This record gives sequence, C-alpha cells and structure tokens, in this order.
Amino acid sequence: MIKKCDHPGCGKAGTCRAPKTRDLKDYWWFCKEHAAEYNKNWNYYAGMTPEEIEEDWERQTFGSPLKDKKQAEQDNADYINFLNDFITGRSSFDKVPPRKSTLPSSVVGALKTFDLPITASWREISARYRALAKKYHPDTSTSDKNVAAENFTKISTAYETLKKHFGKK
Repeated sequence: MIKKCDHPGCGKAGTCRAPKTRDLKDYWWFCKEHAAEYNKNWNYYAGMTPEEIEEDWERQTFGSPLKDKKQAEQDNADYINFLNDFITGRSSFDKVPPRKSTLPSSVVGALKTFDLPITASWREISARYRALAKKYHPDTSTSDKNVAAENFTKISTAYETLKKHFGKK
C-alpha cells in the first residue's frame, strides 16, 4: 500500500522513509523531494553533548561495556590463554578433526528431488524450483494432469523443507 507524503500540504506518494527519532523504530514517509529536504536537515546526534556522542559512537562500534569487572578480566584472560595455546601449541590445533556437518535427511531428500548437490546455494534452489514449478504445474503442464499434480506437490513440499532449512519465510 502506498502512503501519502507526510509533509504538510503535499499530495504526492510517500515512497521514501525517514527516521522520526534516533532509535530508528518509527519513520516518516515522504516523497523524494521532501525526503531529501528532511534528511539534509536531520541530525542523528541533535540534543546530545559531545561526551554522549562519543559514548554512543563507542557503544555502537565496540558494543556495550561489561558492567562486571571480574567477568571482563576473566574473559580477557581466557582469550589470552587461547591465543598463547594457539601460537605455541599449533600442532594440537591442527590435530583436531574437522567437524562433520551433516544435513538432515529431509533436506538431502529435498535436494535430490530438485536434482541438486548438497552444496547448492539458495539462489540455485530458487531457480530450480521456479523451473520445475513451471514444468509441472497442473494448469500449464502438457503431460497427464494427475502426474503433473503429484510432481508439483513433491517439489512444493521439497521447497518448503528447504525454505525452513535456509531460514527463509
């Protein structure tokens, strides 16, 4: 749904969003001209002292500081020990067997349905799904409608399985 530009008196479509506040959770919707004008005059750090700006910049760059000093010191010590072990005992790191990453059988089966290798990317899967869906959709298939519907159901189920595996919605 296209919104109307939020600038008073403007009747154009609001296709560009611009932040209302520094938390960047609420937005104005402006036409291109009013968005450019608003963004030119908007200052993310308006109303903040130089110290607050510096603190915000450091928090966004390095993350929030740990409040527990003992935990921070322990984390630093653990990290230093890890680095020392890595540098001085490299052979023990090299002897660790590589982790086997196995795919669930449902995902492997779905990839077989698409005739794709287990290394297939989401882009390859999507392209293969579109091609197979076009070929086997019951409304467009030139083969037997029952067979086409069966094949279409198979590839749709496989696609849903892969969508879940790849975290797509």
